[in-house]
Amino acid sequence: MAGSVHKVPFDQPKEFKFSPENMKLVEHHIAKYPKGRQASAVMPLLDIAQRQHDNWIPEVAMEEIARILDMPRIKVFEVATFYTMYNLEPRGKHHLQFCTTTPCWLRGSADVIKACERHLGIKLGETSADGEFTMTDVECLGGCVNAPVVQRNGDEFYEDLTPENVIAVLDGLKNGTKLTVGSQTGRKTSMGQAGATSLIDQAKSAGVKILEEGKK
Repeated sequence: MAGSVHKVPFDQPKEFKFSPENMKLVEHHIAKYPKGRQASAVMPLLDIAQRQHDNWIPEVAMEEIARILDMPRIKVFEVATFYTMYNLEPRGKHHLQFCTTTPCWLRGSADVIKACERHLGIKLGETSADGEFTMTDVECLGGCVNAPVVQRNGDEFYEDLTPENVIAVLDGLKNGTKLTVGSQTGRKTSMGQAGATSLIDQAKSAGVKILEEGKK
């Protein structure tokens, strides 16, 4: 177990500037929109700021984005507070976002979450004392075909989870082991659990006569 819950207050930094490398990305996204419509780039700029600042967005970063895009700061705050993909306070090294909507729930996401809570010694919305893990729940992650699913740091999906194999994922992340993203049971993309199939296979199994190619 990772220890007790980490609830140390955090300080907002006093300034934020995009790195030269990230400023090139900022300019790239702004250039996608017509003059006067640069506010449309607010979402990618928030993502860039989050990646630069240890996976969370301080208030001064949102103010800097508002300045760059020439938009009211409250508008940037509104976007940042609406979407769960933006973190407005520090997260653990591994921010685990568990889908708890219907497809994942039907496939056992509640049991997967309980297994993680027992193993890490924390609950949803909490961070382990060693700063390694934060657990949160989110809306649909769009990986329903391989439910249950957890997203790590907004970039990696671990799918087809069970209370057993999710522990291997947690231990691998903590130990720095190279893990296989995607299905943890070996499924390829959206392949059915019974293996690859085709409409011809299904038709044959249903007793439907299949015309051979070139014949009528």
